[in-house]
Amino acid sequence: MPSDATMEPAMRRIALLVLALAVSLLSGCATDIRNDALTNATNAYASAVRWGDWEGAQSFIDKDYAKNHPLSSIEAGRLGQLRITGYDEGGGPRPDGDNEVVQVVQINVVNINTQAERTVVDHQRWRYDTEKKKWWLTTGLPDFSPK
Repeated sequence: MPSDATMEPAMRRIALLVLALAVSLLSGCATDIRNDALTNATNAYASAVRWGDWEGAQSFIDKDYAKNHPLSSIEAGRLGQLRITGYDEGGGPRPDGDNEVVQVVQINVVNINTQAERTVVDHQRWRYDTEKKKWWLTTGLPDFSPK
């Protein structure tokens, strides 16, 4: 039977291996939580936009952005004249930094007064709030103004 002196380094290696495994599993869980939150946020936001629920969509906007760019009653009225006929997220969100993702969304929209359809490309940037474990849209609602 080996002496205690030869068992000690082996036990340390096993303990370090178990510790490393535990840390990697815990960090994986945090990543899963963040990814699930992103999927839930982008899906719920897309649904709000698709159904013309602009108040619901506004709830995903970063509070600082919303404070600096409030939605006027005129803008809200214009949004009420639109019907979304398509919302394509393409390849979905791409990482852009530690707690940010970007995605390009193609939105097909019809003006209910003119029945004219057009396509708007919305460049979205989402930021993860590590304290609230929530994703915020930092680029605001899509710009549907005619170009």
